[in-house]
Amino acid sequence: MHSYCVIACDSVDGIESSHDCSTLALPNKSFRDVNRHASGLSTPPTTPTQAPSQPVFTQEAVPSGPERPDARSLSRSISTPPDTGQRLSLPSAKPPIPSSSPVPSNSTSQPVYGLFEGMLEKLELDDDAAEPESDIYMRFMKSHKCYDIVPTSSKLVVFDTALQVKKAFFALVANGVRAAPLWDTEKQSFVGMLTITDFIIILHRYYKSPMVQIYELEEHKLETWREVYLQATFKPLVNISPDASLFDAVYTLIKNKIHRLPVIDPVTGNALYILTHKRILKFLQLFMCEIPKPAFMKQTLGELGIGSYRDIAFIRPNTPIIKALNIFVDRRVSALPVVDETGKVVDIYSKFDVINLAAEKTYNNLDITVTQALKHRSQYFEGVMKCHKMETMETIVDRIVKAEVHRLVVVDEHSSIEGIVSLSDILQALVLSPADACKEETLTD
Repeated sequence: MHSYCVIACDSVDGIESSHDCSTLALPNKSFRDVNRHASGLSTPPTTPTQAPSQPVFTQEAVPSGPERPDARSLSRSISTPPDTGQRLSLPSAKPPIPSSSPVPSNSTSQPVYGLFEGMLEKLELDDDAAEPESDIYMRFMKSHKCYDIVPTSSKLVVFDTALQVKKAFFALVANGVRAAPLWDTEKQSFVGMLTITDFIIILHRYYKSPMVQIYELEEHKLETWREVYLQATFKPLVNISPDASLFDAVYTLIKNKIHRLPVIDPVTGNALYILTHKRILKFLQLFMCEIPKPAFMKQTLGELGIGSYRDIAFIRPNTPIIKALNIFVDRRVSALPVVDETGKVVDIYSKFDVINLAAEKTYNNLDITVTQALKHRSQYFEGVMKCHKMETMETIVDRIVKAEVHRLVVVDEHSSIEGIVSLSDILQALVLSPADACKEETLTD
């Protein structure tokens, strides 16, 4: 059963900077807080988008008939479901290996205390095998649906395309999220995602431009922004069904080079969750202690060749913010290690740090240095998460999941930068590369 907690304001002049979504003030149909109650992990991964259930305006989503939204309400069942053509259907690399224990016919109906055992039964393993096969994580992903990863309770921020740009980015900051699906009232469907990258592209393109002032852009509606200023980078919304496998989700994220994948119900058209590399890897890591480890988990980064090691983009402590933004756009990277004059990695500036410019309204002065900008981080920073080429894949996965970061900086014994290992690199190695190897074996046979 799904329940929706709707927050709507009919006449609001501004937006309050508050992390409590019940006090977040947004104009009209601009924000939706979804509390989803369904079977899921007993201890779901902690994410910035999780929030406890809220009692206000709660109603059940009834599948009997779609309800068309008006200008003053966000609660709805979408009358015309969006096209979910991005859902993939990839065949299993190998047929399932017979198991002594039968697979439950409906794993979602089992009690919570047996959840881990039931989910592992989905992955049929050969107990007599001398060594786990290299494609075991691939088969694990194929045996679980996107629905399995959706937390029991989560918060989803959705913006109407008629919302003002300035208020949309303030809402991202206030709720601690990096992206939000965009809902088009006229089309009655989700049409895209608003991300920090959009904000960076606008700053990169129009900072000190003689054609238009930044303060003018922020007064526009999101739909105008997308159609006029982001048309060169506009992409159709890529989404996935909750019934698609996690393997399909990993494939879609990596092959489309995106970081966020909305899970949209093809029947109701409701957005349920936003899948990311980080949440998928954390889900897999929860079960790694129960799954036999393939041999490559004991190999080192250097032996496996995982990560990027050539022409690594980096900045200096005195690099102006505008130059860092230019590198984000031109090199299509999501983070820049900050390297001092001795070559030592001393900090890291990520795309998420850029949102602080919107929070503090300092985006009219992008000539300040990275060091000055990083003094105003909104969250506690524990330091740059690093690793070495001689560390094993098992160690790398454990570190990146526990640190809840999106990448590790590969350094030598002097803390000089050697490369970057991202979540995408890790999932490629754990899930997609074994799948490619299985395909090659099949073709050879």
